[in-house]
Amino acid sequence: MSSYKHKKVISIGTVNELTGLSLRQIRYYEERKLIYPERTKRGTRKYSFSDVETLLQIADKREEGVQTYEIRKDLQSSNKGKVMERMLRGQLNAHFRMNK
Repeated sequence: MSSYKHKKVISIGTVNELTGLSLRQIRYYEERKLIYPERTKRGTRKYSFSDVETLLQIADKREEGVQTYEIRKDLQSSNKGKVMERMLRGQLNAHFRMNK
């Protein structure tokens, strides 16, 4: 079961209101491969709460003068660590027959 935090259900307008970022900034961060919204059949972007958190982190880093390619590198390395952590947790859960 997927966590509510990762379900892509938020429209770009709502993300704009929550983050204070312009629609153009949000689309730009997608173009730079910093976020990955899903698209409906009609092409509407849908974001998750996790995406909103990521956008806020991106905005903070941009205010500090960090370039988008540096942010992408940081996001990719942090995602690799999260994947490894989930894999290890899954292996431990399977080994010890835990449900968490």
